[in-house]
Amino acid sequence: MFQHTDFKLWQGRVDDEEGERALRWHQQVQALQAGAAPGFALLGFACDAGVARNQGRTGAKAGPDLIRKALANLAWHHPQPVYDGGSVVCEGDALEASQALLGTHVATAMAARHTPIVLGGGHEIAWGSWQGLAAHAASLAQPPRIGILNFDAHFDLRQAARASSGTPFRQIAEDCQARGWPFHYACLGVAETANTQALFARAESLGVWWRTDQQMLASQLPAIRAQLEAFLTEVDWLYLSIDLDVLPAAVAPGVSAPAAHGVELPVIEALLDDILRSGKLKLADLAEFNPQHDQDHRTAKVAARLVWLLARGV
Repeated sequence: MFQHTDFKLWQGRVDDEEGERALRWHQQVQALQAGAAPGFALLGFACDAGVARNQGRTGAKAGPDLIRKALANLAWHHPQPVYDGGSVVCEGDALEASQALLGTHVATAMAARHTPIVLGGGHEIAWGSWQGLAAHAASLAQPPRIGILNFDAHFDLRQAARASSGTPFRQIAEDCQARGWPFHYACLGVAETANTQALFARAESLGVWWRTDQQMLASQLPAIRAQLEAFLTEVDWLYLSIDLDVLPAAVAPGVSAPAAHGVELPVIEALLDDILRSGKLKLADLAEFNPQHDQDHRTAKVAARLVWLLARGV
């Protein structure tokens, strides 16, 4: 089901004495309405049915509103408006219907020339996000070449009888094949310890560009950036998915599957700069934030920082 956001979540400090340049997010975020000037549209996906199906630890359903709360008091430095478009809430195991509904909201936001940032929720969010992006792309006279960049410890290319948080990019690959579209997929931060040989073989057969967590060190940034530039050159639009379990467990403890190694936040932020400079980002989502296991709200703060960076642009 769809749920409008309770704007009581958007609360924070007010510095009236500092004037109009001392604003914070809770003073600037508006409800998404028809006819609004193009900007960034926050959409929630309150769901962990896919995590449950994937035998992970649940709790990500509570993620979207807590990311909103973490964003509320951040300083406003943004050139474009930011809107809150409410949340899709998955009841029980109604995963497929919830993903389809998310896709409808993503497509509607894109048709109104907004850039959606979807807040999860488990990584089953990706299949819903993709449905909206693909529907919008297919409505154009000339569908663009779409690239998918996933910061993640897992490929999420799993074969399974039922869709889950481990299957979305395999589902996207199959959808691309059905549409006659190329499948441009990159997965950065892959943990060899968390992906079977079968998953690496499937990634290779699909032409995936990946780097392991051990190949995502700050010292390797020049090579990574060169590869990223080449990847971006091959596409017209970029869909960015950030699974927070790509970060070290000490930085992001509140996730379904904490990372023993992970990729340092400054590395990811450096690559986000390159992505934003390309001008090709059309859609982003954040997955696997699990507030039940978050210590000192560390993961919520990191998720909010990433959303802040995306919405600020370059």
